[in-house]
Amino acid sequence: MPKQRRYLKRTIALILVIAGVWFASACSVGYYSQAVGGHLKLMAARQPIERLLKAEDTDEELRAKLQTLVDAKAFAIERLSLPNNDSYKSYAETGKRYITWNVVASEEFSLSAQTWCFPVAGCVSYRGYFAQEDAEAFAQELRDQNFDVSIGGATAYSTLGWFDDPVLDTMLRGGDIRYVGILFHELAHQLLYVKDDSSFNEAFASFVEQEGVRIWLEERGQSDRIALYDAYLARSDDFNALLKRTRAELVKLYELTLPEEQMRERKAAIFTSMRAHYEELKASWNGYKGYDGWFKRELNNARLISVSTYQRFIPAFAGMYLEAGEDLPEFYKLAKSISELPISERRERLNSYFPDS
Repeated sequence: MPKQRRYLKRTIALILVIAGVWFASACSVGYYSQAVGGHLKLMAARQPIERLLKAEDTDEELRAKLQTLVDAKAFAIERLSLPNNDSYKSYAETGKRYITWNVVASEEFSLSAQTWCFPVAGCVSYRGYFAQEDAEAFAQELRDQNFDVSIGGATAYSTLGWFDDPVLDTMLRGGDIRYVGILFHELAHQLLYVKDDSSFNEAFASFVEQEGVRIWLEERGQSDRIALYDAYLARSDDFNALLKRTRAELVKLYELTLPEEQMRERKAAIFTSMRAHYEELKASWNGYKGYDGWFKRELNNARLISVSTYQRFIPAFAGMYLEAGEDLPEFYKLAKSISELPISERRERLNSYFPDS
């Protein structure tokens, strides 16, 4: 089937699916309208990377980054056994800092995320908008209902293989480790995605990203950069351990039966303590300030959830990888078999990989 006809059929199918859930969903027609409009605008902006690499007027910095991603895509297919399809063979210039803005929310005294259910993606612990002002408006609606809320920008965009997703200008900020890692992460979502389990999906993709970057650097003869990358991941582990400890303190607090004002005071004290512990971490990092921006914003339940969704089960997937003999295809088979379990059994299996389980 010609590519244009295939794209048209997929677009029509997507719109029909969305139309079918308008009246069965908690999301408004306006929400789905902005989602479809943003998606179609993005797809229309795509340019073939092959053409851009050959064009004389292509910016040289952009050309170098796109060539790196072409090489990384081939590496992902051949060495990491990630999907071989037409995703990330095109490029779209958006002129934006982030492609979407995701809203995460929880009740004031709970660490359970609110979820929203969509066609294709299933139920997820965030709601995404193409326009920041739309995300801010929805976040304010939730705050007015006394929810803890977090808004975060996303630099990548995935249709989970329904469409040929482009490389975006938002993905290309920073060094090659960052945007090559994003590529591996998004391709991992196309390989394995479980409806209604954001924590599983994001931790799986994050682990594939991290291990993929290590293998990519090693096979390019850049072992010195592996040490720097591992130091970055070690700081990330320290940060996540702090978040885990804070979550545990909050869980204990929320199990108590206390007056709301007293609960709020204790909650605020826990977050104040978290900031103090972060300053101690920075001292052990020789002054590294990479998380300062995160701590400058309001700390609440939703902020913790937004990070936990990506990080919570990464150690479990690391354990799976060891169990699979550090063989990626075998690791994927094991992860897929666990993904097919009922969610309670899936959680039990994931937790079994933690040293203290």
